[in-house]
Amino acid sequence: MINNISKEDAMAILKEDAGKIKNLVNKQRDTLCLLSCPAFEEVVDTQLFGFSREVNFVVRCALIEEKAGKKLIEDLESDLNGHFHAEF
Repeated sequence: MINNISKEDAMAILKEDAGKIKNLVNKQRDTLCLLSCPAFEEVVDTQLFGFSREVNFVVRCALIEEKAGKKLIEDLESDLNGHFHAEF
């Protein structure tokens, strides 16, 4: 278990998790259902909510600035919204 985590480590972990969400959404988009499928939308919403809670925790631990946390969430939302617009 990590006792001390640097701000850089925290940011790297968050970016890695955002990448995992993007990969999950891409795989589901490609193999499971259309983007208009309610189940697909639920997965995206759930993943974004979970990621926002993770970012909030890291911000509250003072490992990253609130502005940086908001940017991570906005960037992920923007990337995922790009998937929707690319399909329609």
